[in-house]
This record gives sequence, structure tokens and C-alpha cells, in this order.
Amino acid sequence: MIVTQITEVSKARCRVEIDQEIAFVLYKGDLRIYHIKTGVNLPDETYRSLMQDVLPKRAKLRCMNLLKSRDYTEAELMRKLQTGGYPGCVIQEAIDYVRSYGYVGNRNYAEKYIDTYGEIRSYRRIEQDLVRKGIPKEIIESVYQKKMETEEDPEPAQIQKILTKRGYFERTMTREEKMKIFACLARKGYSIDKIKRCMNCEMDE
Repeated sequence: MIVTQITEVSKARCRVEIDQEIAFVLYKGDLRIYHIKTGVNLPDETYRSLMQDVLPKRAKLRCMNLLKSRDYTEAELMRKLQTGGYPGCVIQEAIDYVRSYGYVGNRNYAEKYIDTYGEIRSYRRIEQDLVRKGIPKEIIESVYQKKMETEEDPEPAQIQKILTKRGYFERTMTREEKMKIFACLARKGYSIDKIKRCMNCEMDE
């Protein structure tokens, strides 16, 4: 394995290419310790040490440090590690590690997110948020349905709160005013049927 290029990515770190393919990102100190230079052969033993010991340990610590500040989905952690230049196999090992200790998991993340925002956001808005964070739709739906088995649907109360805040009064408002409020609620992810029932009126879709 020949080190074909070393590119500085920050003051402390460099991206290393082996046989003209990106291999990993290392600290400059690592380059000195392992005698890694452009045009020099990288011994198999050194490569194994980096891929099996050095980088997995760093990736796991990176995940743990990130999770100290807030919850992350698996997809978010993967993106963080990818940005850090970790190889795919090292990333997967780090994700498996934190998952095995219950520090991260898509279902757990979805449960916490729905518990936090379920009373103030529509299900559609929550679903959109979680999908963007990398949570599969089937997990989101499963968690939400389970929650609704023991709790009352929070959306009608959320809609009523918004109507009150906007001074909604069905008998005195013009159709144009009603349509603006209707559109506002629809943008927040509430279903047309629920909006109509809460507004106690018929609106053209």
C-alpha cells in the first residue's frame, strides 16, 4: 500500500490517500508516529493498527462526547463521523458500540422526541422533523400509535389554542380571514378534517 497523497484539512489533521483512494483522516502527530509520508509504503501491520485500534477508539469517543451534550439519531452520528473523515467500517463499529449500551437508537430517539413535542406540534410536523434526522417513517408511526393507545389525541387542543391566540371567532370573521387561519394550520401539519371540525365551518380545500 503506497501513500499517494496527504492533504491538510485543518491545522491539526490531514487526509491520507492510499493507492489514490481516500483512506482516513489522521492527526499530524500520527503521521510522525507511524512514519506516514507521501510516496512511502504503508506496512500492513500499521494499516491494521490504525483501522482496528486507533480509529475505532477515537470514533467511539467522538460519539460519546457528542451524546453528552444532547441526543443524536444514528444517522446524525454517522454524518458527524463521516465529516470527521472516518472510514465506513469504523463508523459502523462506533455506532454499534454506542447502540449496544443503549446510548443511541432510532426508536428511543423517536420516543423522547414525541414525548417532548407531542403536545405542541402536529404529528405531520413531528414526522417531518424525525425523517430529516434519519428516523424511518415506520418507526415514527409505530411509536406514535403506541402513544395514542394510552393518551388522547393532542391535536384538537393544539388547534384550539392556536385559534384562540389568533382571535378566531367563527361568526364574525370574514371568509378571507378564516382562510388565512386555515392555511396557517395546514402549514403546521394539521389535517384538513381536524381543522374544519375545530373551526366549526366548511372551507374549500
